Amino acid sequence: MSGDHHGPTSFWSKYIFSLDHKIIGLQYMWTGMFMALFGGFFAYAFRMQLAFPGQEVPLYGVVTPLNYNALVTNHGTIMIFWVAMPVLIAAMGNYMIPLMIGADDMVFPKLNRLSYQIFFLSSVVLLASFIVPNGGFGGAWTSYPPLSSNPEYNLTPLGAPLWLTAVALEIVAFLIGGINFLTTVMNARTKGMKMYDLPILVWMIIIATLLFMASVGPLIAGSVMLLFDQTLNTNFFSVAGGDPMLWQHLFWFFGHPEVYVVLLPAMGVVAEIITTFSRKKIFGYKAILYTTFATGILSFFVWAHHQFVAGIDPRMATIFSITTLMISIPIGEMLFAYIATLWGGSIQFKTPMLWALAFIAEFLLGGVTGIHLGASGADIQLHDTYFVIAHFHYTFFPIAFIGSFAAIYYWFPKMFGKMLDETLGKVHFWGTILSFNGIFIPLFVLGMAGQHRRIYDFTNFPDLATPELQVLRIIATASLVILMVSQIPFFINFYQSLRKGEKAPNNPWKANTLEWTVPSPPPHGNFGDQFPTVYRGPYEYSHPDRESDYWPQNEPN
Repeated sequence: MSGDHHGPTSFWSKYIFSLDHKIIGLQYMWTGMFMALFGGFFAYAFRMQLAFPGQEVPLYGVVTPLNYNALVTNHGTIMIFWVAMPVLIAAMGNYMIPLMIGADDMVFPKLNRLSYQIFFLSSVVLLASFIVPNGGFGGAWTSYPPLSSNPEYNLTPLGAPLWLTAVALEIVAFLIGGINFLTTVMNARTKGMKMYDLPILVWMIIIATLLFMASVGPLIAGSVMLLFDQTLNTNFFSVAGGDPMLWQHLFWFFGHPEVYVVLLPAMGVVAEIITTFSRKKIFGYKAILYTTFATGILSFFVWAHHQFVAGIDPRMATIFSITTLMISIPIGEMLFAYIATLWGGSIQFKTPMLWALAFIAEFLLGGVTGIHLGASGADIQLHDTYFVIAHFHYTFFPIAFIGSFAAIYYWFPKMFGKMLDETLGKVHFWGTILSFNGIFIPLFVLGMAGQHRRIYDFTNFPDLATPELQVLRIIATASLVILMVSQIPFFINFYQSLRKGEKAPNNPWKANTLEWTVPSPPPHGNFGDQFPTVYRGPYEYSHPDRESDYWPQNEPN
């Protein structure tokens, strides 16, 4: 590949309609961060309603039942499809894959640009759904019929099809981007780089892309049928002539692999960080890869654990209970491999390392609580309670936010050529982690007490409106406010470092992978006219035959 096939000629061609993989990656990152502001604000508004029912919410106003449903629905939708996926898969994949494999760009730059443009359009369509009559869709991010398919039930005749159209466009964008990721890794690796020389992050993004492509087909078909039900009065999912349960199968056949689609890139980010800051070779490189493939395969056989109370045959429930428990084995193996990597290492507690360690701790809590929900008997009690919400957030918050922050703090010097402030970074870290636990630990208690997840005002249910339970809701809401305030140091740090931060060296962390061999930030074409040659794997730290405790992949033996 040549290094000058997409040199910029103007502001528009460089930053708006760029073909450069790095600019496109940053576009995904900025868009994801922007959408996270909406998702976070929506959570603030509906949690204030739960803590102080019927009162005016500062900066929002009174939350009506219709508003509440729309806020909850679009909070979940945004955080999954418009934050986790663009930041962890699209931004990290676009920015890091060519740099880590020694290429000058993606193999299809114009297709790459089209991918972001469609994603941006999907964001506009979703935001537009909030301002049409009756507001945004309120049928939950899972969009179960008949609530989602009948405007008389969801009361959003325009918001519902706009929401569905936005999700469909987002899926198309990531399918196009995934084609680029796979083709680039298979065909554009630099001289000497074998598949087992790839960094774990690249492997994780590739496997996540394969999972997405293999699982999303049924959801695309289901989305078309649901759109027809909404707009053409067909009956694919209506009780009158179709089957509402069919949507649940189509959705969750995609929905559970989707958890691993966003988990695996976050696991890859953590792998890169813990090896660098423990100065140790990763424990069990090939074992991690094999168990990742096993996780991907098993993820296609667990979807019905979401339907234990939906009338599923108890014999099938037993099978899906077993597969759900089985999938915890490879995930547990990966996490213990990461812990083994830390064991005996010369650990440096830099801000990226703190985020990586927090990911392991918090995600383990999410995994342990998932075992309760994977058992069909226990799930009868816990299904659709706040226990499920707490469990889901103990898996998804580490992925979407802790994993993303780890990546940003680690690669910020490479992306922008400046160092972030360590003190502000640690203030941000501790404020975020402590307040996160303050939100969701009370929700476990509320869920065990039987609090259902889709209740707008608990004062209508005396058994759930006791002072003891209401105090927990207030604690969770206060912790959410603290969590939001804790993001201020991050934005201050980000802005100040861009303006007047310390200039970053090419390799501030003394890491081995190829992105640290180019200037910070990397130029167009990344490596100029001389592409690197790879001599070894990416994790040769503290090698006994070397005085230096790191050994870059491109350094000759």
